[in-house]
Amino acid sequence: MSTVLAARTVVAADVELRDFWDFAETARLLHYDFVWQALIALALLGALSGVLAPLIVSRQMSFAVHGASELSVTGAAAALLAGVSINLGGVIGAVLAAAVFGFMGNRARERDSVIGVVMAFGLGLGVLFLALYGRIGAGFALLTGQVVSVGVHGMTAIAITTAVVLVVLTVIYRPLLFASLDPRVAQARGVPMRVLSVVFAILVGLAAAQGVQIIGALLVMSLMIPPGAAAARLSANPTVVLGLSVLFAEIAAVGGLLLSLAPQLPVSVFVTTISFVIYLVCRAIGSRRTHATRT
Repeated sequence: MSTVLAARTVVAADVELRDFWDFAETARLLHYDFVWQALIALALLGALSGVLAPLIVSRQMSFAVHGASELSVTGAAAALLAGVSINLGGVIGAVLAAAVFGFMGNRARERDSVIGVVMAFGLGLGVLFLALYGRIGAGFALLTGQVVSVGVHGMTAIAITTAVVLVVLTVIYRPLLFASLDPRVAQARGVPMRVLSVVFAILVGLAAAQGVQIIGALLVMSLMIPPGAAAARLSANPTVVLGLSVLFAEIAAVGGLLLSLAPQLPVSVFVTTISFVIYLVCRAIGSRRTHATRT
């Protein structure tokens, strides 16, 4: 009996391994509209995340991304309880949280404590809202994402968010970059540090809220941080870093979905893996360049 079970386990594992490279199945699934909607949504999220990632890294806002995504779940839970749009609730929750982070945590030394305090309170409210709603499974879906059910409305929401973020970022990019790279000099020259901090935090909140709808609150950081961190390992030129960050985010987002189709595994598994591998490769290349320069 044990021999038969072992043989079945080996066969099952072999089938699963073959599924990863079943390109015919991937091509077949690409004929479905919902797959293309998910692909477009992830491509937009990749562009959005890739643009924001270098500034998030340079401004040391990784924890803020995590906080905004988690509190987006609180907003979505409140929306479930109120019977209104989950997407709208998630956006409101993330934006309010990000605005508080940007206003109260303008200084780097107090930012982490502010985010921790606000996030703890917000998550407590989220648990309360889900308990009152009575369906904890809905909260789990928000944590893990639901890319295959993005739909036209979700795709439209992320397209609008991407357009708004890019327009605002275009207007404030130069002073924001100055404030991110050399905050003391920027403040001495009259750059509105607190205003920029709040505005950028809101942009991050908008992006995080849309990411929660697609890949889940637990994995938003996989697109909004590693691409920028990886790009920064390869160049010090802000323009080059921005371009590489967008490229890396798109590879992780679109590539993650395509690889997940045949084995029918959660897309987040592949998105996080690709992001991590890209970061490791860029880190190794950057370390070699630094070593070669010193020698």
